[in-house]
Amino acid sequence: MFRMNPNDIKKQLRKLGIKNVNIKNIEAEEVIIRTLDGKELVAVSPNVVIMEIPGSSVMIQVLAAELREQEMETTSGDSLSMFNEEDVNLVMEQTGASKEEAIEALREAGGDIAAAIMLIEERRRASEAS
Repeated sequence: MFRMNPNDIKKQLRKLGIKNVNIKNIEAEEVIIRTLDGKELVAVSPNVVIMEIPGSSVMIQVLAAELREQEMETTSGDSLSMFNEEDVNLVMEQTGASKEEAIEALREAGGDIAAAIMLIEERRRASEAS
């Protein structure tokens, strides 16, 4: 498989005017990307390079022998594993919602706590109005 050389990457970035880049090669078995729609993309036998540009972002480049798509795994059949327990508890405390309602709202809000709280509150206002 094609290997990325950090020195070659630095040379190319210098040509583009980007200097002082910290580049690291990472030895990994696989890279997992969890999407908001409940899927996982798994890069098998990846070559991973992390580039840190001062005052900017971190860029991660992944070259893989294979890319698989699969449904996200949950433990013990509970969707709580998708979200931090503290996040679920915070949504429950702020809204008085049940654990299931909090998890569902977090799922619909893509894990955004504030959006999940607003979603629950909007649903309550709508049901009170009807």
